Amino acid sequence: MAGDGIRIGLIGANVNYGWSQRAHLPALLRLPEYELAAVCTSRRETAEESAKHYGAPLAFHDYREMAAHPDVDLVSVSVRVPMHHPMVMAALEAGKHVFCEWPLGMDLDQAREMSALAASRGVRHMVGLQARGDPALIHLRQVLADGYVGDVLSCNMTMFLPGALQRDSGRAWMADGTKGGHTLSIAAGHSVDVVCFCVGEFVDVSAKVSTQVSEWTLSDTGEKVDVTAPDNVLISGVLDNGAVASVHVATVPWHGTGWRMEVYGREGTVVAASEQMVQYADVRLMGARGGDGAMQEIRVPPGLAAVPADIPPGPPFNVAQLYRRLAGAIRGEGSPDPDFRLAVTRHHLLDAVQRSSDQGARVSV
Repeated sequence: MAGDGIRIGLIGANVNYGWSQRAHLPALLRLPEYELAAVCTSRRETAEESAKHYGAPLAFHDYREMAAHPDVDLVSVSVRVPMHHPMVMAALEAGKHVFCEWPLGMDLDQAREMSALAASRGVRHMVGLQARGDPALIHLRQVLADGYVGDVLSCNMTMFLPGALQRDSGRAWMADGTKGGHTLSIAAGHSVDVVCFCVGEFVDVSAKVSTQVSEWTLSDTGEKVDVTAPDNVLISGVLDNGAVASVHVATVPWHGTGWRMEVYGREGTVVAASEQMVQYADVRLMGARGGDGAMQEIRVPPGLAAVPADIPPGPPFNVAQLYRRLAGAIRGEGSPDPDFRLAVTRHHLLDAVQRSSDQGARVSV
């Protein structure tokens, strides 16, 4: 690497919309470990617009050219799920480190292929399960490991997001359940990962995956679109610590209430909740032990926020936490977490959830 910064090329860096514009770029532009070397969008005009706006020296509308460029050390992929696999594979073939948004691929097979190639190339890799960068959830994991609730007996988690009745035409592709951009793969993937990260991994599941709303109206054109993508995911199962757990993740028509997880043990109770949808910002922790009269706030130590003070709150914050870990791993300071191997583990769990629903039976993970 030339200079002090890791030279990153960001695919999906549209200046006007998208997750990169809302989360990745506000984080990367403030992290001293990185230099924004290149941006890539699907059209030359938008790529050049983004390069000018963000101060990137290189602009591409062909991701293969960007991946192969010698001035790019790390490729970050933040685009529609169906494009994750070809873009990540191109970056890995070029010997570049890779950050890819979650889900890693459209299915378990794609995730396994990407993880295997990353391992064979000896590069650093990370998947965007950004809840693992949230200080409140990092603290919750430690609180539970330290025995605040004693032996965990049960856990329940819910995530309800609005918007089940319509999308705009730019997101009409998400109606197709085979494309990997739906409630099971995205919202449930992120949410179940929090359970696994904080409480324990599932060892078996009994699940129902359903499409309750079978038609969308495109908000900008009025067109009707048939929907095969799931919008409700119900899971019950056993965790590796013996606790029983239930999960309900749903995209509902109106007024979603956000995310909530409750953990009950022999010695106490902890509740984590956020009105944020999927991004896990502003998580509040409450807890009580034994004979405590009421739940009280569990304060999060300030040292768990390992990013510069000028990182904006909300979506950029947890993404910045992950990028900082990845930078350390690239420089030989530990391993990246969450990486592609974890992504395969999470895809494997979601595959078990779908198989359980299809078979109407309990499935081992």
